[in-house]
This record gives sequence, structure tokens and C-alpha cells, in this order.
Amino acid sequence: MTNASSPVELVTVPCLRDNYAFLVHNHATGDTALVDAPEASPIAAELARRNWRLTDILLTHHHDDHVGGLATLRDGARVIGASADAHRLPVLDLAVAEGDLLHICGQTTHVIDVPGHTVGHIAFHMPDAALAFTGDSLMALGCGRLFEGTPAQMWESLRKLRALPGETQICSGHEYTESNARFAASLDPDNSALKLRIRAIDAARAAGKPTVPSGLDEERDTNPFLRADDAGLKAHLGLQELPDEQVFAQIRANKDKF
Repeated sequence: MTNASSPVELVTVPCLRDNYAFLVHNHATGDTALVDAPEASPIAAELARRNWRLTDILLTHHHDDHVGGLATLRDGARVIGASADAHRLPVLDLAVAEGDLLHICGQTTHVIDVPGHTVGHIAFHMPDAALAFTGDSLMALGCGRLFEGTPAQMWESLRKLRALPGETQICSGHEYTESNARFAASLDPDNSALKLRIRAIDAARAAGKPTVPSGLDEERDTNPFLRADDAGLKAHLGLQELPDEQVFAQIRANKDKF
């Protein structure tokens, strides 16, 4: 994806069965960053095709489908991940935590703590490029399963990400959007923005195109996991008397059984 107004180029790389990795390249400096490394071969092929060389590798969390290709790809690149998860991530060159500022491909990059899917999950936000790499926290029309964290942790993480500028592109880690859309429609069948989005998703997948990244403004309007505090959705679900955190927990539990 090339945005004429962006200082960097973003490339979405399909990996494994339904994972995505992301390459960020600054044509002025020649720097290239990789966000997550599900498997080496498709990423290496994309780098070779473009004649890019990795300078940095950013890891959102420790799951193998996000780090499995790292050993082959690192080859001198600086590997960056969460200090809280350093004990179970591949060896890091730089361990980071919320509030740290990085300089990646010429971009000031903010580290955001987003526990829930795992307790050590982090996200990376490049405000000038309007990019956020959210791994398995905020996803297109969804959020990750709570393998380690609590609903309270994930709801707070999603609220942090929801507060980013609306033009931010959410670069999430999986192609789960069609199934997430079916679930969202079951909760919110009268949402006109969601209906339009589902048509666009179906067309993209029919053409073999990724549905990520996705725009944060669109996620705010259509992603039920970001709308646990929306009075209309709460009323539709009959949960208007519950605190937002408990509404989120119920939505997440319903998705787990969907």
C-alpha cells in the first residue's frame, strides 16, 4: 500500500494460513522494518523482490505464529519486543515498554501496552505515517481471544487504541475479517455502516485481496468490541444496565461460542 501523503511505504505480506506480516520502508533512508515474523519464506521473497534489507524487526507478542520466522530473517536487523515478555520472546536487541519512543524508518514510533490476548502484548504507533501495528489486540472487526489476560485488561487496551487519531490504519495480524463480520452482523443487524463494510469485505476476499489494514474510524463505527460502551448497542443486546467492561466480556464470550 502506497499513500502519497505518507512518509513511508507499507506492504502487507500474507503468511501461513491466515497471518499477516507488515513491511515498512523509507525510500529516502533505505530503512526497512518488519512487524511480526510468522514465517520466513514469503517475507524474504517480498524483500528480495523489492531489493530491501531489514534494519528492524518489531514483535507484538510471543506466539509462534508471530515470531516463527525470526531466526531466519534477523540477519543483523535490530529485534525489538516487550521487556515484560523478554523471557519468552526470541533474544531481543532492544526491550521496550509503554511510553518508550523508538525511531523506526525515520518515524517516531510509540510503544503501547495492550494486554489481553497475552499479558505482554504491545502495539506500535507511527503517528506521522498514520499506522498502528496492533497484532492480535485490535483486529479488523474483532479482537484477539483472551488467552492470558482478563476482559478488563483487553477493554482498557482497546480503549487506548480507539483513542488514536481516526485516520490511523490498523495493521492487525490475521485475516479473520469475514468471520468477524458475520458475528458483528449478528449483534448489530441494522448498522448501515457495517452492511456497507461487509459488502466491501466480501468483494475484497472474492478478489483474493487482504482486508487489512483497516481504518480506525471504520472500526469505531462497526467493530462491536470497540462499542461495548455504545448505548444503542448495549440496549439492543439487553445489557444496558451492565458496566461497559462486563458488556465487553459478554461480547467476547459470545464470539468464543459463535
